Amino acid sequence: MDAVLTYRGRTVSAGDVAAIRDLISAEPTASRRQLSKLLCERWNWRQENGRLSDMLCRSLLLTLERAGYLTLPAVRARPPNNVIARLRPEPVAVERTPLRATLASIQPLTLRQVRREPEERLVDGLIAEHHYLGYGRGVGEQLKYLVSSGERPVACLTFTSAARHLGPRDRFIGWSAAARRQNLRYLAYNTRFLILPWVEVPHLASHLLGWVARVIAAEWQRVYGHPVYYLETFVEPERYRGTCYRAANWIALGLTTGRGKDDRTNRVNRPLKEVWGYPLNPHFRTLLAELA
Repeated sequence: MDAVLTYRGRTVSAGDVAAIRDLISAEPTASRRQLSKLLCERWNWRQENGRLSDMLCRSLLLTLERAGYLTLPAVRARPPNNVIARLRPEPVAVERTPLRATLASIQPLTLRQVRREPEERLVDGLIAEHHYLGYGRGVGEQLKYLVSSGERPVACLTFTSAARHLGPRDRFIGWSAAARRQNLRYLAYNTRFLILPWVEVPHLASHLLGWVARVIAAEWQRVYGHPVYYLETFVEPERYRGTCYRAANWIALGLTTGRGKDDRTNRVNRPLKEVWGYPLNPHFRTLLAELA
């Protein structure tokens, strides 16, 4: 096979490129979105949950066009990009009376996965207002959790697909580049963890991290059709010590390079962050190193 490029673990051959050109010629009125869906159906390119990998396919088509292998139809519309615009969720009304109590006294707690549920707006609004990083629209697969004491929200946690390259993590797992490309979907990244600022409950944070670790693999399987074997997050050491992660048996793996995923200058352009990891399965290294 005459490989042209590899994109997100999928190898594209010269024959594939010719077939895409034929598809574009055969569908002269199709939009970019329609072409990506047609190509997904032709290749049977689907997510684990059976849905078409439409967004990945569109990104692949754009990559091929930028590399000069094909010409896509003109862009017909540019819908608002929430990732770029950072549209802020609307404020939400919740009980804000100071809650200073023991962990036992606020039981029973509920932990609800709210992605694509009515309460997702509540989680987004609380994070936008109270997390120091603000609201960040997740990329790829994602789950969101709302923690309540009775009817009163006390905490939020969000998880998304993991970063493609992360030196401390990749060395800790010990997988090959090919295994990483294939099995990255089995990792989840804790993007936000918020205890609401008026809630002061000792040991609540580590308790919630342990609770989520016990349920998230099954939740991911239910929503996306596959489990996760490993969790990761970043902690800014100039702001936080990662005490709750350490108390929940997460492992500090080392610092990021401070250059970001799109760096072209090899210069530090953002704060260094400590990488923390938490294996969900005792055989995680074997599972993540396997190649289909």
